Amino acid sequence: MSDYINERDARYQKKLQAIIKESLPDFCKEFFNGIAMNTTVLTRYNYAIDLKLFFEFTVLWGSVFEGKSVKDIMISDLELIESTDIEEFLVYIDNYYNANLNTRVRNKNSAKARKFCSVRALFRYLFKKDKISRNITLKVSMPKLREKEIVRLSDNEVSNIFDSLKDIDVFESEKMNAYNNNNIKVRDNAIFTLMLGTGIRISECVGLNVDDINFADNSFTVTRKGEKRSILYFNDDIASNLKAYLEFREKMVAKRKIEPKDQKALFLSLQGKRISVRAVELMVKKYAKIAAPLKNITPHKLRSTYGTALYRATQDIYVVAEVLGHKDINTTKKHYAAISEDIKKSAANKVKFNKE
Repeated sequence: MSDYINERDARYQKKLQAIIKESLPDFCKEFFNGIAMNTTVLTRYNYAIDLKLFFEFTVLWGSVFEGKSVKDIMISDLELIESTDIEEFLVYIDNYYNANLNTRVRNKNSAKARKFCSVRALFRYLFKKDKISRNITLKVSMPKLREKEIVRLSDNEVSNIFDSLKDIDVFESEKMNAYNNNNIKVRDNAIFTLMLGTGIRISECVGLNVDDINFADNSFTVTRKGEKRSILYFNDDIASNLKAYLEFREKMVAKRKIEPKDQKALFLSLQGKRISVRAVELMVKKYAKIAAPLKNITPHKLRSTYGTALYRATQDIYVVAEVLGHKDINTTKKHYAAISEDIKKSAANKVKFNKE
């Protein structure tokens, strides 16, 4: 899996360097170098995207740097920014036109909060290094975050998904059925059972290599956030599906030339390449639409489904946190928030005032 992580990080590092060089003020390079030891390249890349939007706003729509280009902005210019300018930025990104995408973009409070955190991180770093005399972001309130509804699959919906994986013609489109029946179901079944049965992240799933799987003790190794290696375990049903897929994979590999960088990949596309995150997202959406048409099911929702099921089975939040790879127990709570509904239902019959 480390090969996949290294290749991914190299791609994003290249993208990050391009944004810093072409689209951000020169002083931002020092900021990204300064936080490199304590952040992942994906985090820094997202910071860069957010800061690019912020500085583009300041020169195009704000009143601070009107007439300047983003590359002309100096550190000393940041002293001119007031809290009201940042608040104006947060109002602006609520619904703005993105020229690069040629579309309007709307940001909910959660997205605005993330972008504000990126701006705040820059100001906090420069203030700490005595590059600016004040951190004006401390005077700006964080956008209010509302607790999201936890969406997950019910037991019946999970059963429906696996039933649809067994059906021959499950989709309305003949083209989809033809593609789906091209022995691809054995791979999709292995992915679904692995994600639903272990709660791994989509990035962890697509990054798996064949040699990460150990059938001697039904275990596999994943690289989690922060590049931490962790050993997880799977049951016999998952083992059976993985073995069936590996037989199919061996036949597929024998028929086509696989690029060296994809030869170790566990899950392959029909083109013989490591399956992408987007491909898994579409696959999950495709089957979930049949099993739970009223729910927007994503790979992360499969993780929530597993987290809830594990908590119901163990009643131990710390076990759930360990298996899901959470550093913060509050993150884990989101995966079994719906348990309160079970508690309410059970409480209905606990108190009775009828003496009869």
